[in-house]
This record gives sequence, C-alpha cells and structure tokens, in this order.
Amino acid sequence: MKKLVQKALFGVSKPVVKTYTNTMLKMDVHHKCNFPAGAKIIAPNHPSTGDPFFVASMLGHQSFIMINDVLFNVPILGEYLRRSGHISVKPSHGQEAIDEALEHLKSGHTVMIFPEGLISPLAGGFHKARTGVARLALASGAPVFPVGIHLMKDKLHTLKSVVSGKEEISHWYLRGPYNITVGKPLRFSGDVEDRDLVKATANQVMLKIMRLAFESEQRWNRNQRSLPGALETI
Repeated sequence: MKKLVQKALFGVSKPVVKTYTNTMLKMDVHHKCNFPAGAKIIAPNHPSTGDPFFVASMLGHQSFIMINDVLFNVPILGEYLRRSGHISVKPSHGQEAIDEALEHLKSGHTVMIFPEGLISPLAGGFHKARTGVARLALASGAPVFPVGIHLMKDKLHTLKSVVSGKEEISHWYLRGPYNITVGKPLRFSGDVEDRDLVKATANQVMLKIMRLAFESEQRWNRNQRSLPGALETI
C-alpha cells in the first residue's frame, strides 16, 4: 500500500510541477549522457529552496529526495513529503537518513542529495561539501550524477515563516531562467569508514558540481548574447 501511495502521489505531482517549471521558469537542461535504469544518486548544488522539486521535474521518473527536516514540519507540504517517501534529514540524525537512502538504492531507486546541505551562499559561490554523498556512493556502489544549477540570484525571494515555533528563512525562485547541466556519472569504491577517502570523494563530487554550475552560467550568457537585438562586442 505504501508504494502504491508513493507512486500515486508522484503521478499527481509530476504534471503540476512540470506545468510550473514550463510556464514560470525558463528551464534549459543539458545532459552529457542519458540516465540509466537502476540505482543512481543525483547530486546538485543548492541555490534555492525549490531546487529539489525543479531538479526532480527534469528526471522523468520517481526519485526519493533527502530534504531538511524543517520542510517536513510545514503543514500540508510535510505530509506530502512523508507520504511520497522522501527522506527527512534531521540534525544529529544524519546516519538514519543515509541508511534510509541506502535502502532505496538497494531497491534500484533514484536518490537525490544536496552535498552542500544548505542553500548556497546568497552572495555567490558554494558551501563545502558534507560527507553524505560520499558515504552513499561508497556504501552502495551506485553512480553519482553531478548536477550544476545556475539561476539569477537577484530574483530569489526570501520568506520568513514560523515552523514548529521557530523562525525559518527560505529562498524561493518563483520565475526566471533556470539552467541545469547534468554531468557524466562518477563511480567510487573503497572503505566507507576511511575518513580521508570519504572526505576526498565528497570534495571530488563538489568540484564537479561547481564546474557544471559554471557551464550552466556560461550557456546562459551565450544564449543572452545570441538573442535578437543583443549588442555585439568586439
């Protein structure tokens, strides 16, 4: 029954999110290769609160997303996330979330994780990668698909709200260009208890994500220059 509910909710939400991204966002997605069937890890950077939903919309199949526990406490949205099978990441309970994600990978599912663990700095740049993506990759053997997102940070809307009695800040991207570059899969092997290996693996994934985000930005800049009426520079 649980799997049927998850599948049904995915079927209902997919066209809703797709309609939004097609009408409100100028999504430009570039794949360096096709997604294979079976277990895989999607690892994007995280410039806005809506990234989990926007990235999921371009996958074309169901994924299980590791999301900050705060969103699970938001009325209606939290219930949707739970019933859809997405993975709550609670402070000091990271291993529990990793274990749940590994179960999905063992079942041949797609798991999405944001290595930064936080919204990227509003001033630009990226946060240092946390180790979750490395632990998932090493423990499961599943390929990691790095994803680089570029958007216009001046179009982000900051929203303050109270969730479970605590003020929370989110950064929503409601409309504008949203550029995604999906890289080729990365594969890792080794001892998940080797801290140096785990750290190096996480850094390698994050470096690739950063390069792909830069590619997305460059593609956006080229497209802007090629628009009719754009000024030519010599």
